[in-house]
Amino acid sequence: MKFVLILSGLLILIIIWLVLDFRLGRKKHLFITSKLETGILHGELEIFTHGKEFFRTYFSEIQKAQKHIHILYYIVKNDSLGQEFFNILKEKARIGVEVRLLIDRLGSLTIKKKEVKELKGAGIHVAFSNRVKLPFLFYSSQVRNHRKISIIDGAIGFMGGFNIGKEYIDEDPKLSPWRDYQLKITGESVNFLQSEFLLDWNEYASEKVQNDPGYFPKLPKGSIRHQFNPTEAGMLEGIFIDLIRKANKSILIGTPYFIPSTPIFKELLAARRRGVSITLLVPFTADHILVQEASYRYLRRMLQAGALVYQYQNGFYHAKTILIDDKICDIGTANFDKRSLFLNKEINCYIYDPAFIKRMRQVIKKDILDSKQLSLEDLTKPNLWRSVKEAVAGAVSYFL
Repeated sequence: MKFVLILSGLLILIIIWLVLDFRLGRKKHLFITSKLETGILHGELEIFTHGKEFFRTYFSEIQKAQKHIHILYYIVKNDSLGQEFFNILKEKARIGVEVRLLIDRLGSLTIKKKEVKELKGAGIHVAFSNRVKLPFLFYSSQVRNHRKISIIDGAIGFMGGFNIGKEYIDEDPKLSPWRDYQLKITGESVNFLQSEFLLDWNEYASEKVQNDPGYFPKLPKGSIRHQFNPTEAGMLEGIFIDLIRKANKSILIGTPYFIPSTPIFKELLAARRRGVSITLLVPFTADHILVQEASYRYLRRMLQAGALVYQYQNGFYHAKTILIDDKICDIGTANFDKRSLFLNKEINCYIYDPAFIKRMRQVIKKDILDSKQLSLEDLTKPNLWRSVKEAVAGAVSYFL
């Protein structure tokens, strides 16, 4: 009995510590965070939807770099693709190209001291973002840098859903083929990606860098109107609400995880009530435990409200996009979930070009053809195990 009381007391203390740690950590995070977005920029955008095609182009552009390569990733894995990536970077660093690699500490946990030592030995500047640190150990373990951006010679940028790992080139049997959306960007807006990388680098790296004019070449304007919005600590929620409120005809959301906040979910239901058609595209196969079960409570309500829900079946759907009417297309690193809304550092590109949006609709149309429409009956048939998992998922949905 005494042992049970001691154990119960310890459990209560741990729960109190976790709650205080999270709340105080979040309060500090909100205090030090300021909103940042660009005005309307003009550039050229190319969309990639398949990993092998993307990495051929991506690695080719890195190999052509003459001055500097700046890369930020959430996940870099120590597998065959990761080693190919590292070898290209080492080769460029050895011939005098400045290479800076910033990777999330927990997202890239497979990168060990040995690999870091080899990278630095070749002349690569390596830093880890979002380390777990005092005084808010639990909160800092949850806040990840989920941005994925690369800038080559200050003139070519990449951003989107792909990380570095063999699953992204269809070499994981459980998740193949991998479907994602990635942008290649040229034109004046690359300057902003460069400045955002340097802000993140200087926040985490011990070796700070100045805004060298060489990092910001004069770039031509392109034809596609767009803007960038880096977010963290809850900023994304207001942006998504604003997008939903702008819809007059249709909303299309593609996401691997559909776990919206309560205010966003209310806006989606309000959009349905005013006659806006809503289409959701989500995976049939899950890549993480409980993420599907966490979405079911929301998908049921959306189906009851008349939304269409499709589950992608030709592999794993990891893309992140929102299309509002034929006016706005959002492509970026943020998922439609609470982790991206409230915890992660993200960056999204909002595109206002009718021709590009038309092209994206064709991409998504193909993905819907590779999907199965979900019915309300699918989610309401009695299933005790699913109900148990839904209850657990609902309790921890903030952290999924």
